[in-house]
Amino acid sequence: MSAQVTVKVFFEAAHRLHNPAMDDVWNASTFGKCNNSYGHGHNYALEVTVEGDIDPVSGFLIDMKELKRLVNETIVAEVDHRHLNHEVRWLEGINPTAENLARVFYQRLGPKLPQGIRLAKLTVHETDRNSASWVG
Repeated sequence: MSAQVTVKVFFEAAHRLHNPAMDDVWNASTFGKCNNSYGHGHNYALEVTVEGDIDPVSGFLIDMKELKRLVNETIVAEVDHRHLNHEVRWLEGINPTAENLARVFYQRLGPKLPQGIRLAKLTVHETDRNSASWVG
């Protein structure tokens, strides 16, 4: 049997939804206001769920403070108060939709977890009403 632990962290960032392979009409039609050439911002929430066996000595799957530290060092420190299209090298060439952010954040965080702990799900909340998840 395995347990799951979820932590939630927050960051603020700007982005522009745009596909350079498509023309301006397509981009404006597809992304609407989110295609503003200067970008727009969000107060993001990032939910990270890990799973594995509970340590019989500590009673933890992982210390939640440690998991938050890993998420903050690996992702938040790089994206907080940044323009995702222009200032985050490892997002270069990626259209920063919530779906793509969830996928890339998942791929970036997974290898940083301690042995025996698996990244089960990562959810990017772009607003209180919109989110996207990547599930392992």
